[in-house]
Amino acid sequence: MNIKKFLVGAAASAVVLGSIAIPALAAPGGKDSPANDNPNNLYLYQKDASWNIVWDEAWGKYNYSLSGTTISGPFNGHGLVPGTDYTLVEYNGWPSVTVIGSDVADAAGNVHIAGTVDIGSGGETLGKYKIWLVKSSDVTGANLNAWNPGSYLFEHNLIP
Repeated sequence: MNIKKFLVGAAASAVVLGSIAIPALAAPGGKDSPANDNPNNLYLYQKDASWNIVWDEAWGKYNYSLSGTTISGPFNGHGLVPGTDYTLVEYNGWPSVTVIGSDVADAAGNVHIAGTVDIGSGGETLGKYKIWLVKSSDVTGANLNAWNPGSYLFEHNLIP
């Protein structure tokens, strides 16, 4: 077999496989309410200054279980800044948060966080929960110490 033909074939295969894999990691855009597809999946997105979702940017999915006031489950974020430490929180009203867990985004900008925590009776609205992914450097204990919304992911819907 000619090495040139082999390399061209391998390159073509890589392009085809890459075009299939990249959409799989893209945010599930174009849906009016993706979190309602499965009531235990909460999607988080970057948002603009008007709080509209920025569909083609970083995003994540939290597959949570809520039992009473205890929340648990895996969160997977995509399109984040590699090497940055992120913390998944339930927002309780400025500056209070409940930390669910944290991890560092890998070289591909993906982060995986899992944790179990009592989030109480609800943040700003009793019985409703806002889940955010924030930079860990913006969290001190149970408080946000900075506001960098361009670096955060915000819930698409509240958890009832």
